[in-house]
Amino acid sequence: MSWIDIGVNLADSRLDAEPVIQRAFNAGVGKLIITGTSIQASCDALTLAKNHPKTLYTTAGVHPHHAKSFNHQTRTSLEKLANEEQVIAIGECGLDFNRNFSTPAQQLHAFEQQLQLASELGLPVFLHERDAFAEQVTLLKTYRSALVGGVAHCFTGDSEQMAQYLDLDLYIGITGWVCDTKRGQALRNAVSSLPLERLLIETDAPYLRPKGLPNNRKLDKGNNEPAYLPFIAAELSNLMGVELQTLQQACHDNTHKLFNKIKMGIGSEH
Repeated sequence: MSWIDIGVNLADSRLDAEPVIQRAFNAGVGKLIITGTSIQASCDALTLAKNHPKTLYTTAGVHPHHAKSFNHQTRTSLEKLANEEQVIAIGECGLDFNRNFSTPAQQLHAFEQQLQLASELGLPVFLHERDAFAEQVTLLKTYRSALVGGVAHCFTGDSEQMAQYLDLDLYIGITGWVCDTKRGQALRNAVSSLPLERLLIETDAPYLRPKGLPNNRKLDKGNNEPAYLPFIAAELSNLMGVELQTLQQACHDNTHKLFNKIKMGIGSEH
């Protein structure tokens, strides 16, 4: 059984995809889910996934930063992408009121459109949120009964916020943020009460390189990579007080439960 990284920005120009994929496989990370953040990024991610059937999958969505460009054609393009075999979720979608590259109104519109689309297509949602938690939860509550499920991608919040996502029967995506003993302390406290059956694990590569990771800039140019997922898992294992193998089995099972299409990849060479 190999690890599954549920959130990798593999189409990002900072990553040289093929060597990164191989290093992931060598580290025991056998499946990657590429994050789609715009129509173009989702198309690029799909191309990569098609080159690695049954090992790479992708989401298709519009990040809140790009919400201002969301229109009828965007939704049509997302629906077309979602019909591809390798596309297993709608997103990265949600709200980000931190920098407001798109206005809150534009973000709410794009998010709601993607929640509707996910509901219609029976796909889970891959969620992003920053400085907009109350608004995000309010909209999710409106659509939750119609959604098949979702994950709070790259969750960095506290126990109270985690509890509200869990009350919505969502999964919690944990990144290397949990390795940061300063900025990540609230998250480190929260994961001690995170039920194993709601845990997913991801790198968000090339971002959020885990604190404490040995310097290997000649190889990774200072980027985070899927190959470092086991490092994050080891820290999580300690914080949650569970055996690493138990945590791995839970993450494996949870990933396949949420992203039903990924079941087609069981039994691949990786």
